[in-house]
Amino acid sequence: MLKGLSGDLPMKLYTKLLRDMKQSIGQLIAFVLIVAVGAFFYAGLVTYSDTLSTYAKDYFNEHHLSDLNVYYKQISKQDVAELSKIDGIHKMEGRYTIDATQAFDDVKASLIIHSIPENNAINTPKVLEGRLPLKDEILLDSHYAKEHHLQIGETIQIRVNERNLTFRISGLGENVEHAKLNDIQDHKTHGFAYLSEATIPEITGSFTYNEILINAKKGADIDKLAQSIEEQSKQRQLPYLNQESKERTFSYSKITETIYNNKMMSRVIPFVLFVIEAIILFLSMSMMIDSQRNQVGIMKALGVKNKNIMFHYMGYPVLVSIIGSILGCVIAQLVFIPFVRESSARSYSLPGITFSLSFFSIIPPILFSSFFGILACYLSGKAILKERAAQAMRPKPPKKMKKLLIERFPRLWNVIPYSYKLIVRNIFLNKQRALTSSIGVVVSTVLLITAFGTEMSLIKVANQTEEVYSYDLRIDYAKGTSADSIKLPPGLKNSYVLSALPIQFIKDGVNQNATLVATDTENHLIHFFDENGNRISLENNGVIVPKSYADNYHISAGDTIQIKFTAPEFQNKTVDMNVSAISTQYSEPSFYSTPAYLKGLGIDFKPNSLMLQAGNSTDLNSVRRSFEQDQHVERITDQNDLMKSAQYILKQNTFVFIMFIVCAVILSFGAIFTISSINMYERNRELATLKVLGYPKHKINQLIFFENIILTVFAVIVALPISGYVFSLIVNALSSPHQQIPDQLNMVAILASIVLAFLLTILSNLLLRRKVTKINMIESLKSME
Repeated sequence: MLKGLSGDLPMKLYTKLLRDMKQSIGQLIAFVLIVAVGAFFYAGLVTYSDTLSTYAKDYFNEHHLSDLNVYYKQISKQDVAELSKIDGIHKMEGRYTIDATQAFDDVKASLIIHSIPENNAINTPKVLEGRLPLKDEILLDSHYAKEHHLQIGETIQIRVNERNLTFRISGLGENVEHAKLNDIQDHKTHGFAYLSEATIPEITGSFTYNEILINAKKGADIDKLAQSIEEQSKQRQLPYLNQESKERTFSYSKITETIYNNKMMSRVIPFVLFVIEAIILFLSMSMMIDSQRNQVGIMKALGVKNKNIMFHYMGYPVLVSIIGSILGCVIAQLVFIPFVRESSARSYSLPGITFSLSFFSIIPPILFSSFFGILACYLSGKAILKERAAQAMRPKPPKKMKKLLIERFPRLWNVIPYSYKLIVRNIFLNKQRALTSSIGVVVSTVLLITAFGTEMSLIKVANQTEEVYSYDLRIDYAKGTSADSIKLPPGLKNSYVLSALPIQFIKDGVNQNATLVATDTENHLIHFFDENGNRISLENNGVIVPKSYADNYHISAGDTIQIKFTAPEFQNKTVDMNVSAISTQYSEPSFYSTPAYLKGLGIDFKPNSLMLQAGNSTDLNSVRRSFEQDQHVERITDQNDLMKSAQYILKQNTFVFIMFIVCAVILSFGAIFTISSINMYERNRELATLKVLGYPKHKINQLIFFENIILTVFAVIVALPISGYVFSLIVNALSSPHQQIPDQLNMVAILASIVLAFLLTILSNLLLRRKVTKINMIESLKSME
């Protein structure tokens, strides 16, 4: 390996390093893949998280997303001007908003239509094609137009207030307030549009607004500002309805929730992969240096200084880290980024957003991987470098083998075939090597179980949507309409009213926005489950708290929690509520209580939604048509929508977790193959001896195979309790009050991971069989006795 080490020492050592890599090309590839996996996930997730966060912040600022929306039955331009004088308001604009429908051959679509104020400075539209509308013109949602093949210059007919109106499309665009249109971003049946103020009288018969947009001054208290507006509106006897802060709007809350979840994923998943990568690199590099102690002795004998030998071995992990990190980032750019681009386009309307890897994304994986590789080289190499050259060049003396416990029972020991005796003796003779191999498999199995567990949890999240709700239709009414005053059509088997109230959960100085749903105890169209999947019921003695909040704020059944009702009519009333139960709610967790319990706390129940169950499918169609014709209905949801929502959740997140599983498999295989390869190198002398004694090649392979299987069995047993702990840590790190992930490992995930761990062990053995064939018996058995 080191002939003629004179002349240019650095170049000679560099040549040796390349030769070592070439001779163990399989091991090198495994090392590179291990590093590439961490770099791939880090670069992809960090790019997605940072880009989306930065873009959203700039987009909201550039188009001046309103801090507060206030709704009226009607309000004049003069009243808007007077209200704009309230302290804390930076800018106020009035506009008219109305729901409309448009009929196509295959579908009936809903449109939210806004008027554009003169000198518009709040929620300004982003015009992508054409221009802003004049009288009798309309600016259309570009995604909606694309779905229905609508072009600039065409005329469209929409139905508003039981009237058909015709408009010419002046332009296509997007708006910051509708970046997230609905749960599944369905542009075919939902869209938005903008009209000029001059068109308002054609719709209403007079020039009035029904909504005001407010941008607050920097540092203003939005809650106090909202209260002031409500008080002023009542003093002026304006037909005030409701108000909604920016944080409560559907679009803004969904984007900020996604940004938070992505940030957590970009920290947790790469961190887990980096830690496992560090453990594998540390074990592998330590074993590799120890296996090359004779080469260290030769270099010392030829006069190479200890520090140069150390730097030589440190060059291996550094070079591997650079190659692996570059490879991981390149694959992320080719695979992860296109998915992120498509996923973002499918989830949000964010015009002009681009995703591309930053050059600096490559630096953390290189530094992290290099650090642990260098550390392993230092800790392993310093002991060997302390030895004299002659001592290092000699093989390690055989270890003394004490009698095993099983050998103390001759009858049992004599029954065991000779091959298995060899395996048992070898494992106990080389405890350190066996332990290192086992740790590698333990780490790999833990990662596999965690990866499969997260994917199964995602499927469970999607499936729970249909388990919780069993209604045929949910009817949500427009602001200002009470559901209990509506005359119900015939054909209904069951109907229940409910109300979703905006609240703030208060604990230890933290105010967390949430929703409290009030409905009767008899409402069997909503189902609640505890953490074990058992049904729990809604009672009149308290509130059901989502497990996501319970876990984050350490709440138990029987505790008392503080809730502030933030809807204007409640004037920020704060009450103490008894916790009757904790329920698992994976998607959109809400607090649940009954009208009777709220009434006891002085909270009036004004239902704004209905849950319905029809007698049969014919009745269901009739009931739906009846509600579709009701102008007070804002939204109709059915079981189809629930299924679409569940599928959307799966579609949006499956790629990341599938990639996590693939990367876990690559990382596991890299670990098992690398450690097995180094073990094989260390056992050259032992295996050569068996060959000389006439042991057949297939028998030697069988010995190695069964030994590795035994170690894998041991590693899997150890990995099972560790996996549960690691999985819980990851789930807790990814969870938030607004998102609960099932923290119980699925048996299918565990079994799949165990089977895969054994398959990877078998595959590694098959790939290493040729090493047994290539063992040079004379070279391996030569030694200085």
